[in-house]
Amino acid sequence: MTQQFALIGAAGFVAPKHMKAIRDTGNELIAAMDRNDSVGVIDSYAPEAAFFTEFERFDRFLEKRRREQGGEAIDYLAICSPNYLHDAHCRLALRVGAHAICEKPLVINPWNLDQLRELEQEYGKKVYSVLQLRLHPEVIALKEQVEASQRSDHEIELTYITRRGRWYHQSWKGNPELSGGLGMNIGVHFFDFLLWIFGSVQRSYLHLSQPDKLSGVLHLEKARIKWFLSIDHHDLPDEVQAAGGYAHRAIRVDGNEVDLSKGFTDLHTEVYRNILAGGGHGIDEAQRAIELIYQIRTSQTVPTGGAAHPFLSPKQSLRV
Repeated sequence: MTQQFALIGAAGFVAPKHMKAIRDTGNELIAAMDRNDSVGVIDSYAPEAAFFTEFERFDRFLEKRRREQGGEAIDYLAICSPNYLHDAHCRLALRVGAHAICEKPLVINPWNLDQLRELEQEYGKKVYSVLQLRLHPEVIALKEQVEASQRSDHEIELTYITRRGRWYHQSWKGNPELSGGLGMNIGVHFFDFLLWIFGSVQRSYLHLSQPDKLSGVLHLEKARIKWFLSIDHHDLPDEVQAAGGYAHRAIRVDGNEVDLSKGFTDLHTEVYRNILAGGGHGIDEAQRAIELIYQIRTSQTVPTGGAAHPFLSPKQSLRV
């Protein structure tokens, strides 16, 4: 049976992945909203969808549909809006009788999750978080290996550098009050799958905190993780810069590379298939990464004590 979707944040970078997932799972996008009207991409997926640039009119459309068609609300609201609006837009979905499929993070501040749980119960609908790396074949294989090994002393290095220009700091992404900070913007998926595989946080140390880079060490139940996140292009390895690249992603587990360079293309579609089949990742599963990143954002830096990500070593000191 075809499910009917609406989408908010249609002009954003990630919105086409949601539009594609809706189409490729055999469902229908009937309405979309964004304050920016540069949304011609909709023509490739749902040219007949209603479009709104004012939230109030979009809200009214969804509410009228629920009331005037005998309670036949839209089935799902896909949320691709800026981070600080996710909480409100999840509430909108529940209020108009729809499930929410929300891009990361569900909320910026973890205490807001409690009220979303209450609203799920009140309206009888679910809030799903897009945690697509949990569906990546390499991540699934790693989880199986870790569970089979029964070790609790894994050593991990996470390095993620993705170039961002000056626009970043002028946008909502550059404002921690609106985005949740760099850890939320580019780190949440990585922290989520590491927590999923290696267990809860035992200790967390923050070694570096700047607007364009973060680094620290996590002690989880089954691993110690040295992590480094950056949007500063100067941090890119020389070979990446020489090749004209703009991103470097490296995850080493016990000295072995976990290759996430392939398999990203259709992960959003897999997220949708999983939800539509009765699965999906809800509030409880998203909570640990949100709590961790909030803790990182509100922590004071401490000396490395000799246990830090390699990019913070003396020979790399010019990077920081």
